[in-house]
Amino acid sequence: MYRKSWIVIMAAAALLAAAAFLVGGPAWGIGGVYKPNSAKAASLTGLIGSTGSAQAFQAAPVSWAAQTSEVSQAVQASLVTPAPLAAKTAGSNAKTVYLTFDDGPSKLTAGVLNILNRYKVKATFFVLGQQAQHSPELIRQIEDGGHAVGNHSFDHNYDKLYHNFSDFWGQIKQTEEILRNITGSRPQLVRAPGGTYGHFDQTYFSLMDQAGYKVFDWNVDSGDSARKGVPASDILKQATESGGLQQVVLLMHDGGGHENTVKALPKIIEYYQAKGYSFATLTPDVKPVQFRVGGSIPQNRQEPSQAWIDSHITPNAALFDSRILPLALTAGGVQTVLNGGEYEMSGGRFMVPLRTTMERLGGKVSWNPDSGQAEVKWGKGRLMLRPDQGLDVHSSGNTLWVSLRSLLEGLGHPVVKVAKAVDGWQVKAS
Repeated sequence: MYRKSWIVIMAAAALLAAAAFLVGGPAWGIGGVYKPNSAKAASLTGLIGSTGSAQAFQAAPVSWAAQTSEVSQAVQASLVTPAPLAAKTAGSNAKTVYLTFDDGPSKLTAGVLNILNRYKVKATFFVLGQQAQHSPELIRQIEDGGHAVGNHSFDHNYDKLYHNFSDFWGQIKQTEEILRNITGSRPQLVRAPGGTYGHFDQTYFSLMDQAGYKVFDWNVDSGDSARKGVPASDILKQATESGGLQQVVLLMHDGGGHENTVKALPKIIEYYQAKGYSFATLTPDVKPVQFRVGGSIPQNRQEPSQAWIDSHITPNAALFDSRILPLALTAGGVQTVLNGGEYEMSGGRFMVPLRTTMERLGGKVSWNPDSGQAEVKWGKGRLMLRPDQGLDVHSSGNTLWVSLRSLLEGLGHPVVKVAKAVDGWQVKAS
C-alpha cells in the first residue's frame, strides 16, 4: 500500500532532533467483545456482538510529529517526511537501528525473516489484521524468531481510519484481538497507516496514550513505498541516509509488491553493522518517534463523548498494566486465563465479559431480541441473562458483564476454590 505524499517546506530551525470470596459492578468493553457501533447508543443486540470478525468491528462515526539530516534532503520533489522527535531507548545512548516492516505479513515476509536470521538481527513488524487472519503461521514465525509484532490497523483504509477516532479505534481493537488469538498476547505497539502526520490530531495522540498504546512513526524512510517498483539501489541509498542519528527507526515494507525491499535488506543491514550500530526490536520502553501534528487533517471530526472515553479508553490501559494479576480459571475441565484488564473486581466479586469468557471456555452466547435476553449454552448448561439483572449482570458500553460465580453456578459448575497466588488469582469450578 502506498503512502500519501506530502509537500512540506521546513526551515532548519524547525528540525528538532529532538483470599476473599471474589467471584462476581459496572465494567467496560474490551477485546473480543468490543463492537464499535454508530454514534447512536448501542443496541442490546450489540452487547454480545461477534468476536474476531470484521463485521463485529464495523467502523463507527464518533471521534476525536522527517528526516533530521539536511534541509535539502528533507525537502524532496514529491515525498517529504515531516520531522519527528529523535528516537532513543530509555537510559541508552548506544547506536541502535530499529528495522520496522509495515503492511504484512505477505509471501515476502518469510524471505525477510530468513535474511534477519542469517544476519542474527531483530526487527519489528507492524502487521495488518486482515493479513494476519490469512497468514497466522507467519505471525507465529515472527514471534518465534524473537521479533516484535505491532498493530497497523485492520485494512489500512485511510478513509475509514481517519474519518474520526472511533473508526481508528475499532480497527486497532479488531486487529489486537486477531493477534491475541494467534500469539496469546496483545500488541502494545501501534503504527498509524501512512504515519500520523496529516492523520492524527492531538485527540488521536492523547487517547491512544491514555489507552496504554505506544504509537511509533519513523525518522528514516527507505522510500520503498514512494512509488511502485522503487529499485533496490534507491531503497538502499535512502535507507542509509540517517544523518548520523544515534537511534534510527527505519521504515520499510514487507507487504505485497515490495520484492525490492527484500533485495536491498542485506546491504542495509551490512551498512549499519559497518557503522557500529546494533539492532533491536521496538518495545514500550523505547521513546516513540512521533511526527508533529500538521498537514491536511480531516475537518469536522466528531469528538468522542466523555461517556465513550470512560467506557473504552480509560479502562483499556489496564490491559498493559503488569501490576494487575491474571485470573486463571478452571471449569468443566477447561482452563483459560483472563489477563489484567479482561476482568474487574467489584463489590467482592469477579466481573467478567460474558462473550469473551464463554467462548474461551468453549461455550456459545447468542442474543434473543424478542425476550431481550442473552442465551448462554455450555455443555448441558443453559442460562438466560438480562442486562438489568441487578448486581450480577450489567451492560457497559457494548459489553455484557456478569458475576463469574453466578455465571458458573447458573451453568451447573459451582465454584469450589478461590485463591490468590504470587503470580495471579485462581478460580476453580466443578
